[in-house]
Order: sequence, then C-alpha cells, then structure tokens
Amino acid sequence: MRTITPLVGVLALAVATVCGAQIEKRDVHIAVGGKTALYYLPLTLTERLGYFKDEGLDVRISDFPGGTRSLEAVVGGSADVVAGAYEHTINMQSRRISFQAFVLTGAAPQITVAIATRLAPGYKSPKDLKGLKVGISAPGSSTNMVINYVIAQGGLSPSDIAVIGVGAGASVIAAVDQGRVDVISQTDPAVTMLERTGKVKVIAETRTPEGTAKIFGGPMPAASLYAPIEFIRKNPRTVQALTNATVRTLQWMQKATPQQILATVPEEYLLGDKAMYLFAYNNVRTAYSIDGYISEAGAKTTLKALASFNPNIKPAEINLAQTYTNEFVKRAHAQQGRKN
Repeated sequence: MRTITPLVGVLALAVATVCGAQIEKRDVHIAVGGKTALYYLPLTLTERLGYFKDEGLDVRISDFPGGTRSLEAVVGGSADVVAGAYEHTINMQSRRISFQAFVLTGAAPQITVAIATRLAPGYKSPKDLKGLKVGISAPGSSTNMVINYVIAQGGLSPSDIAVIGVGAGASVIAAVDQGRVDVISQTDPAVTMLERTGKVKVIAETRTPEGTAKIFGGPMPAASLYAPIEFIRKNPRTVQALTNATVRTLQWMQKATPQQILATVPEEYLLGDKAMYLFAYNNVRTAYSIDGYISEAGAKTTLKALASFNPNIKPAEINLAQTYTNEFVKRAHAQQGRKN
C-alpha cells in the first residue's frame, strides 16, 4: 500500500525539466474504466491521432469495467497511470494513499441518472428511488458517486438502493432491455440511445457545466490523468509528455468538426448507430476541458460532494493541494506557444 508522500521536490523536478531531455519511462501503461464511453473521448483521440507517439511515448491502454477497477490496477502495480475521475485522488487520500491528477480532460462528469420508462410515472423526487436497482459502471466509480449524491438530496443513504455494476456502452443497454436494473447512472452514448428510444426518462444530468452546477452547486472536474505521487516524482518528463499530448488533443477538439471526431473514433465505439453517436457527442460537447487545468473551485466542489454521503471523508483532514497539480499543464501550454 502506498502512503502519503511529501510533495517536496515533485514540482521542483517538473519545473527543472529541460525541453528535449530524455523521457524516464517511454513504455507507459494507462488503465481506464469504460474507454468506449464519450467520457474518455480525449484519451481515445490522443491515442488515435498519434499524439502520444509524437511525444516519444509507447502507451498501452487497458480497459476495465469501471473507474475503481482501473484504479486498482495502478494500486496493484500492473499499470502506471489512471485515466479516470479526479475525485478518486480525494478518496485515496482519505485512505492515506497519495495520488495526484496532472491534466484534466473532463470539465463535467457527463453522467446522467435515468429511470426506466415503466417506473417513471411513480417518480417525483430522489426519495422515490428507495429500494430500486441502479446500474452503474462499477461499485465505487464516478457513476456510483453521482447516484449517491442524487439520492442524498432525497434523504437516502447508499444502503437504500441496490447498485449493480453493468460496465459501460452496449452492456448498459442490455441491462435495461433485460430488466436487470430500474435506474441507470451512466455515461453517453449509451444513455442517449436509451433516452431517444424511449426506454428511460432522465431525472438528473451532468452532461454540461450548467447541468453540473445545478446539481453540485459549482464546477465538478471529471475525467483526468492521475497517478501515484511517487510515479510523478520519479518520472516528471514522462508525465510532461503525457500532458503535452493530452493538451494538444484538447486544442484539436476545439477546432474539430463532429465528422472529424466520428472519423477518428473506432467503429465499434459507435454502437452501430453513427447518427445517434453524433447526437450524443453534441449533447456532451461542452463537457470537455478546453485547456487541461483543474480549478481550485472545482476541487472544493468535489470534496464537498464526496463528504455529503461518505462519512470517511472529513474535509478538514484532506489536503486538496496534494490531489492535483497544474504545473505540467502550464508547461504544456508554454511549449505549445513556442511551437506556434
């Protein structure tokens, strides 16, 4: 188990990095939970556009059923970096394990809570979800966090619902079709496809920064690249290369047309319906970070949300400054500016 490591020297090493210096670790293993989801679109694009390779990296990406599973891979030492929700860095610090996010790709969680249409007439408020089966990607994942927060607004606790890990993408649609779940807390494009075919009714969404602020009361940083602080300390140039590639993708996305996005994404991610995928993409287009920075306000919103339903997270004991850094993103923008 990794313990909290002092940050002395971590940022100093990063700042001291000389452009063109040799990368410490060219072979990087990234663990992700639900790569086919639009939540992780920037990661997929970075890979498909060849930006990791342009930075001298040989990146291998392993896909897991949910964010907690990908995190477990890094904790267990079988992967180096997690592509996942920023909130996990706070969760891990509460367990005395130190992780740090170093570039943000999601400015909103893109998670939607929807109830099966057959049960929609009986739904009036979050308290009506008591006793229902909720399909999430995996226990402890960001989808789990969002449903816990939503039901807390109705005075319910996590034990008042039954969460079922159903993965992401096509497996979510199958779980609803087969009646294995009553409610879903999931990402697109699966939710959009279920919504458009009339199988579910949306009751809460964080597809946009506006929708996110309505639920959480402020900005909520979502998908990011994060790693053990020990890894960042030992491999600052590697982390810088990962950040450079990611920031380049975020900039590409600002100019890309939906058709260019479609042409870059693997065919199997489209779930057999290109038009629906594009519709779903347009639903969440504003949910992506435009620059990679994590805001202090967003970090505070995340901590407040987690503490509202998890008694193990005590805000006074969490050092938010250790859960993220913007130093690598700043350097990535500076390098990009010099290239331009």
